[in-house]
Amino acid sequence: MELTQRQRIIFKKVVERFTYCAEPVGSKVFMELLDFPVSSATIRNEMATLEKLGLLEKTHTSSGRIPSKFGYRYYVENLMETSLEAPIKASLQSVFSQRHYSLDEIVEKSCSILSEMTNLTSIVLGPDSTHQVLVNIQLIPINAKSAVAIFVTDSGHTESKTFHFDEAVSLEDLRNCTSLMNDHLVGVPISDILDKMQEIKSLMAAKLVRHEVLFEAFTEAFMKFASEKVVVSGQSNMLYQPEFSDIDKLKRLMRILENSHLFKEWAQQGSNQAIPIGTRNELIQIGDCSVITAKFHYNDLEEGQLMVVGPNRMQYSKVIALMDYMSDVIEGVFGVHEEGDASDEQKE
Repeated sequence: MELTQRQRIIFKKVVERFTYCAEPVGSKVFMELLDFPVSSATIRNEMATLEKLGLLEKTHTSSGRIPSKFGYRYYVENLMETSLEAPIKASLQSVFSQRHYSLDEIVEKSCSILSEMTNLTSIVLGPDSTHQVLVNIQLIPINAKSAVAIFVTDSGHTESKTFHFDEAVSLEDLRNCTSLMNDHLVGVPISDILDKMQEIKSLMAAKLVRHEVLFEAFTEAFMKFASEKVVVSGQSNMLYQPEFSDIDKLKRLMRILENSHLFKEWAQQGSNQAIPIGTRNELIQIGDCSVITAKFHYNDLEEGQLMVVGPNRMQYSKVIALMDYMSDVIEGVFGVHEEGDASDEQKE
C-alpha cells in the first residue's frame, strides 16, 4: 500500500497522538499537530481516505478517528522510528553491570524493569533446558550445613543452587554424593532427571549417611532446573488502561497472564498473525491486545524471550527500542557479544 507523503505524515501523527492520550483525533485538533499549513477540509478528506484504506476507523462516541488494528501493523512495519535516550541506556547498562547475575536473577530483574519503564505487563521466558542433557555436577561445600551445587548441560548451560541443610552433612557424604550423581545422571536428559533420581534413591541410602537430606535437596534443585523459567510483572498496570475498563474482560486477561499454559494457548491461537519487526522482534495482535516479543541469547545455543503485553494502543516505538536494547545488554552480561555493540539503529 502506497501513501502520499502527506498521508504518511497525517497517519503517523494520528497514531502517535492516540497512543499518547487515548482520545480520538479530530481534524481541528489535528491542525495543531502539523508543521505545515493545511486546511481542516483537506485533513478531513485525507483522514477519510485513510479510513477507506482501513488504516483509521471512527468511534461511536466521537467524530474523531483512531488507528485500526491494521493501521497499527502498517505503522510498525512502515513508519515507526525507534530510538532510546542516552540516560536510559546508561541506566540499563549500570543496573546489569553492578554484579554477576544468575540466569534466574536476570529473568526476574528484566521483567521488573520492563513493566516499570513501559507501564504495561511484561513477561520474560528464560531458556528452556528440558531438552538438554546433563554433562556434569559439582557439589562445593560452604560449611557443615550448606553447599553449592553446579549443573552443566550439553548446550553449555550452567545453573547453580545453594543448599541449606537442616542438619550437618559431612565432606565424605558430599564427595560420595557428587560421585554417585555423576556416575548415574550424566547423559540423562533434564526432562528425565527426576525419574532417574527415584531409581538411584536406594543407592543413595546405601552409600550416604545423610541420604534423605541430600535426596530432598537435589530433587528440589532438579525440579527447579527442569521447570519453565517464566516471570510475569506489572499485571496491575492493565487496570489503568481504558481499553480494559470492562471488569470481566480484565479478569479474563489477568487469568491468562498469571498462567503460563493459558498464556501460550492465548498467544498461539491460529487466528493470530505474527508480524516480524527486524530480525529480533515480533508483533502479535490478539483482540484488543498486542504482544511485542524480543529474543535474547544466553549462549550460542540457548535463547530466552522478552514480552510486553498491552492494548493495541501502545507506544510501539518506545517499547520496541527498550526491549531491543535490553536484549543487547542481557547478551552482554553473558558474553554473547560485546556490550558496546548494543544497536542504535532506527527503523525508518
